[in-house]
Amino acid sequence: MSYKYKKPTLLQAFIPILFLIVALFYNVLVFGDGALDGSNQIILILSGGVAALVAFQLGMKWEDIEKGIVKTISSAMASIIILLLIGSLAGTWLLSGVVPAMIYYGLQILNPTIFLFAACIVCSIVSIATGSSWTTAATVGIALMGIGKALGIHDGMIAGAVLSGAYFGDKMSPLSDTTNLAPAMAGTDLFTHIRYMAITTIPSISIALVLFLVLGFTNGGSGEVTETGAILTAIKGQFNINGWLFLVPITVVFLIVKKVPAIPAILIGALLGGVFALIFQPEVVKSVASIEGNSFKMMFVGVMKSFFGDVAIVTGNGIVDELLQSGGMYGMLKTVWLIISAMIFGGVMESSGLLKRIAEAVISKVKSTGSLVAATAGTTIFFNGTASDQYLAIVVPGRMYADIYRKKGLAPENLSRTLEDSGTVTSVLVPWNTCGAYHSGVLGVATGAYIPYAFFNLISPVMTIVFAYLKIKIRTLKPSDTQSETV
Repeated sequence: MSYKYKKPTLLQAFIPILFLIVALFYNVLVFGDGALDGSNQIILILSGGVAALVAFQLGMKWEDIEKGIVKTISSAMASIIILLLIGSLAGTWLLSGVVPAMIYYGLQILNPTIFLFAACIVCSIVSIATGSSWTTAATVGIALMGIGKALGIHDGMIAGAVLSGAYFGDKMSPLSDTTNLAPAMAGTDLFTHIRYMAITTIPSISIALVLFLVLGFTNGGSGEVTETGAILTAIKGQFNINGWLFLVPITVVFLIVKKVPAIPAILIGALLGGVFALIFQPEVVKSVASIEGNSFKMMFVGVMKSFFGDVAIVTGNGIVDELLQSGGMYGMLKTVWLIISAMIFGGVMESSGLLKRIAEAVISKVKSTGSLVAATAGTTIFFNGTASDQYLAIVVPGRMYADIYRKKGLAPENLSRTLEDSGTVTSVLVPWNTCGAYHSGVLGVATGAYIPYAFFNLISPVMTIVFAYLKIKIRTLKPSDTQSETV
């Protein structure tokens, strides 16, 4: 591997990482759950400053560092736009009655015992159909959070079930960007990658589903029938609940299945939410507006507020009032701030070659197939925590390890599978990663609260390493470049 600037020593490469780890640890210790309100963002920016100081020692100029930062932030701009639009979608879907309708009907179908199991399966199906864990969490996931809370289930458990299903579907869907990216980086084709990935992914989700069933039977929730009845009455008393409202989420899912890009699809979903609010919930819209004037002005202000600001529907039922709140686009700004701060750190680390130097040290220790897969998994997880982006956690290790896998006679689908088994799914477990920040913001649950229950995301990297060490379904390359399997 060649370096554009002076090659850093391993100690130099680790200095910003060590600073980040120590500073984040102390910061979380001091601020607790409030660390994501701004102090973690400052720590990430300061860590980027430490990395820049090391880069100066390597001969980099500020102009080059700045270009690296801008390039990395630019790579996250689509995610930032989606995040802002999701805020608007959540607001208009609340105002239009879409989310209340999902909660209303869901409460009548699901019960605390099987809720986590069912939530995981529902999110799996939606995510496979849409190819997006982000869209799944922001639509069905939000509704399931509301239903689960109403049933008295712990927030972290609900989010863990939602994310387990969403990331399983994301991994297995041919519509997913990461599912297309991983085989492209490894040098195999999409459907070979999906078929080979199923070998480790299906056992992982099966174990997760069993654990959700056990969790449901032992700690399913405290919601009582009478309490559920009161919730249903409160929702029905405030909103015009009917089946037509489901045309909005169905339209969004249809657009994504038809491969309409996420940004216009989500924007259309948000706009439809606003239209349906005017049609079905005019009185709610006027109450949200909180102004005097003619009906047109009140309706305009109410819908606009749902797009950009705080919306709180008051029903008189404390549980329902807590569920029926949205921050709109404004509510996502804290998460956007976190993503930009993380990209600043990741941009300096990548452009200066510090991340590459650390990866080289890991590669030099690789001996067996098991250790190679373990090193790949460890590297992707490391990149999720340092570069703070799942795409970098797939692209950079994919590029670095592809030649090593070939030299060791391993088919490229071994690499692509490992990249997804460890890179895609663990991104959501890192609070300052774009995925962790996004899902925490969308679902309204701190990353630390759902980590213990994101069973699929925790099991998946372990499964791929175990299969490698036990040499289960490790596909090899023959000298003639044809493929065979060793079981």
